[in-house]
Parts: sequence; C-alpha cells; structure tokens
Amino acid sequence: MKPPSSLQTSEFDSSDEEPIEDEQTPMQISWLPLSRVNCSQFLGLCALPGCKFKNVRRNIQKDTEELKSYGIQDIFVFCTRGELSKYRVPNLLDLYHQYGIITHHHPIPDGGTPNIASCCEIMEELAICLKNNRKTLIHSRLSPTIPV
Repeated sequence: MKPPSSLQTSEFDSSDEEPIEDEQTPMQISWLPLSRVNCSQFLGLCALPGCKFKNVRRNIQKDTEELKSYGIQDIFVFCTRGELSKYRVPNLLDLYHQYGIITHHHPIPDGGTPNIASCCEIMEELAICLKNNRKTLIHSRLSPTIPV
C-alpha cells in the first residue's frame, strides 16, 4: 500500500514537508549589543529554525520567512550536516540560499570546539559582516538561554 501523496518525500524526516502549525510561536531572537567591543552593531542569537526534536516543533519554512522579514543577511551555522538531519532540517542551508541569506557554515560537533585556525576564520568572517553593517545571526542547535 502506497502512502498518501502528502506523505511521500525523499527525506521522510524533513520538517520542510510538514504543515505549518498555527499555534507556533514566532522565532525568538536575542540581540546582543556589541558596544563593549567598540562595535555599533548587534548580533542576533536564536534557536535552530525548523527544529523538530523532543518537545520542540518548529516549521522550517515559516521560521526562514521570519528571519528574512527581520532583514537577516548572514547566518553562521555551527551544526554538522548529521546534526541538521538529526534535528530534521537537512535542507536548511539550501533554504537559506533560496532566500538570499549568506550562510557561513562551520560545522562543530555538539560539545566540541573549533581549532584555532577555524576559530580565527569564523571571527574574521563575523568581523567582515559586522563592519559592513550586515544584519547577522548565529543560531544554536536548540533553544538559547542568553540574557540580553
């Protein structure tokens, strides 16, 4: 027996194939002021868009549209491809590209740390974004608890 056409997908666990939940809360972005490091910009921090893990049920399409509506131009992604699949957003990087958002993908396994060369590369890219007044965001795997 074949599943209904609405359930047929090449990646069965991708959250971009699921309907938008009406009760979904808006993306929560914390804006970190960078004035302490002599920068007039703010850096956005948020949870992983579209994440579906345990009790978290986000919609990838709606979340990406929200990020675009905030004017986000650059996103730093530290999840590995395996983690993106685990959290059911395997196509997130492609979706960012479709929305014209520049993605800086630096995979760091959960609980890991980048080596010095990778850390310097990340910091250089971030500095360029901020110096060019680009609205920049970093997202974590799940929900950040960063007081601003």
